[in-house]
Amino acid sequence: MVAQTRELDAQDWVKTRSSLDASESTFLVWKGKIYAFIPGEKRKLLFKILGMSVSRCIPIEPGVWDFTSRELNYYLDPETEEKLNKWENLWTGEILPVMHVANNPVQGTFKGKFPAQVEGERTTFVFDIFPTYPNPLAGNPKFAEYSPQEVYQAAELFKLTVPTEDLSNSTLNSVSEVKLSWDRIGQWLPWMKMGDRPGQLIYSAIGGKVNGFSELPQLFQDEINNRVPIYKEAPQSALDVEDMTSWLYFQEHFDAYLAGEVFPKPAA
Repeated sequence: MVAQTRELDAQDWVKTRSSLDASESTFLVWKGKIYAFIPGEKRKLLFKILGMSVSRCIPIEPGVWDFTSRELNYYLDPETEEKLNKWENLWTGEILPVMHVANNPVQGTFKGKFPAQVEGERTTFVFDIFPTYPNPLAGNPKFAEYSPQEVYQAAELFKLTVPTEDLSNSTLNSVSEVKLSWDRIGQWLPWMKMGDRPGQLIYSAIGGKVNGFSELPQLFQDEINNRVPIYKEAPQSALDVEDMTSWLYFQEHFDAYLAGEVFPKPAA
């Protein structure tokens, strides 16, 4: 069967990414690998990754929702799959603290139409996003060894596949199953202390929705219960603050990084 491109209502995307029930938080989980991609060198597997997002959609007018979420993404040892607290830079030999992703919040507004590929029993939303904006660390001498680039630039390629019938089922607030594919091309992370060395990071991950906190990977259940309990739920409403990114988080917690503290920082 040939997939047909259709324009679906925002409500269908809300059911896919989160839930029409604003009283509940929904969880998305992914796992994958990060490779170093350097001109003239063979690819290197640097990390395995394990990530999660807890989100909520709040209706603000007919056909329009505020989306608010928090997300964690942990860098794991590529062999043992244990959470890394220190990492040896393969090019400089330096032992560095690992600053895991702890983005609180990540937000947006869902409205209008969302293109999707409908192929019989399966519907796939495809988003190719190319964020480009001034690097908040650029121009500050203390960050020159970490992230001197004037511009932050990346490519994020998302595909989310759901049962077609769930979208038209008015009794469902959230689709029964989501299969996520996420690929990313990005710059060296500031904590890797790669400076202006040529090369990029290639991310390749898959995942999907899980039914509540108790179905999260045990690592996240332990971390959230003991270190970052704020990630157990999405915000109750959209927060009037800037979205958090790994670059802003590095800027905010640079002193803790230099002190060799364990990340993410505890957050209640």
